[in-house]
Amino acid sequence: MSQDLFERFTKCAVSMLSVDAAKVTPEARFKEDLDADSLDLVEFVMELESEFGIEVPEQELEGITTVGQAFELIKAKAK
Repeated sequence: MSQDLFERFTKCAVSMLSVDAAKVTPEARFKEDLDADSLDLVEFVMELESEFGIEVPEQELEGITTVGQAFELIKAKAK
């Protein structure tokens, strides 16, 4: 289940952040490793909300800097 979710998450990241799927790892940092600015991240979150049928309040995104952190947030909401 979790692997399927991560594949969907990765597909959104590749599409919205224009990065190679191999770079989308739990340890990858959005800004430093994926070269994503704040606008990229807003668009990415909107895509995730649409893909997973969830809502992510802006305050829940504070402090999230890695793919793993973001995925854990999405995974918890997608249940």
